This record gives sequence, structure tokens and C-alpha cells, in this order.
Amino acid sequence: MKSLIITLCILGMIGIVIGTGVFADTEAQVTATVKVQNISVSIDDGVVDYGTLAASGKEDTTTNGVNDSQTATNDGNVTENFNISGEDVSTGCSWTLAETQGDEQYFHKFCTSDCDSNPTWTALTTDYQTLATGISESSSQVFDLQIGVPSSTTCTAQATATVTVQAVAGS
Repeated sequence: MKSLIITLCILGMIGIVIGTGVFADTEAQVTATVKVQNISVSIDDGVVDYGTLAASGKEDTTTNGVNDSQTATNDGNVTENFNISGEDVSTGCSWTLAETQGDEQYFHKFCTSDCDSNPTWTALTTDYQTLATGISESSSQVFDLQIGVPSSTTCTAQATATVTVQAVAGS
């Protein structure tokens, strides 16, 4: 009887060890997150008053000019590239955007580096050009503008020359 009880105890312990062996889960989960890309740009202050210029006159927004640099800020949630373009003037006057001043032609240029002391001006076109690349969230690009009014024009009204800054997804 004693050997039967010992055998049953040993078998019971073996059963417990075998019964509590290694088990693998039959399911596992992956937690995935995602956010919707938001591409957004704002301009501070977005208004430039060049004043009154003589025919063939030029003015800029540097500290030596009207002292009104503009700041493009990435208001989105991803790194952005900024593009810039100009357009023909159709409000107030009718001037064509060109690389140089001429009869009813004006230029508008931009600068992004060392604009106060040694500017490199790039003529705006009606197509987008690169203003800045790799602008991270909440970061900014300061830029200056330069305008050259036509060498001859029949219009002496106040003209509005629009500059557009576009944000696109960057890397």
C-alpha cells in the first residue's frame, strides 16, 4: 500500500510538471500608429510696401532698403521644401514679370542668404523655383525681395505684385 501511495504521488508530481509545461501563445498583437501628413506654410508679415519709385527704380526689403524681410514658417507636421514664384501685375497696372526692366516689364527677385551685406538676387518667374529645402516642423526661412519697376510705363497707379510661397513635402 505504501508503494502504491508513493507511486501515485510520483505520478501526480510528474503529471503536474507535464501539465504545467511550456505553452506558446496562439495570438500576438502589433500596435501600429499613423498620422496624416499636414503640409502648411505661413508668411510673416506677408506685406511689403516698396513706396513710390521712379521709372527704372529699384527697391528691396533688406535693412538698407525698406527693412521688411519676410519669414516663411513650416506650420505642418513634416519636413517641407518651400518654393517661390511671381506673377504678372494685373492689379493697378498691367506689367509683365521679366528678368530685367523694360517697357511695361518689371522684375521681382528674392534672396535667402547674406541679403543685407552681400545679396545674391534670383529673378522670380511665373514657375515655382526653390526657396528653401529641408525645413523641419516649426522652422523658418527668412528671405528678402527686390523689385524693379518698368523703365517706361503708361501706368502711375499703385500696382500690386504678388509673390507666392508654396510648401511641399520635403525629405
